[in-house]
Amino acid sequence: MSNPQLAIYAGSFDPPTYGHLDLVERASNLFPRVVVAVGVHPTKTPLLSADERMALLTEIVAPYGNVEVDSFQGLLIDYGQKMGARVLVRGLRAATDFEYELQIAHANSDLRPEIDTVFLPTRTNYGFISASLVREIASHGGDIARYAPPNVVAALKRHYGQPA
Repeated sequence: MSNPQLAIYAGSFDPPTYGHLDLVERASNLFPRVVVAVGVHPTKTPLLSADERMALLTEIVAPYGNVEVDSFQGLLIDYGQKMGARVLVRGLRAATDFEYELQIAHANSDLRPEIDTVFLPTRTNYGFISASLVREIASHGGDIARYAPPNVVAALKRHYGQPA
């Protein structure tokens, strides 16, 4: 049964960035209830474990009373159906994101027409930030404080064995 109050914002969040947080904040203003869902893929090896990513996100989204964090395996659209979601929220950084995301949205609509996809373009100052960019800079000891929340910065420093 569909819940018109529920939107899901899913991703790998490896690691969470200010770009992700911007989308969480905006989705929380648009929808009464938002689930930030960490995708767990058995064939992928993320930098941070699902539990680490969920803990970081839980801390980051704490100020938003209508946002919760969960994880899922398998197809996002199946998770959305299981949760009773009405909307999937997807962020767009550039035109190349749109082509890929539109293809996924069409497939999701074919599989579960009762669940819509809403695209939110990133704000200009976050358009170039990606989790892979943050990982790359952090792996070389670069300053990622302007790209990721303080708890993420500390987690990556610990991960890479760098001083806090």
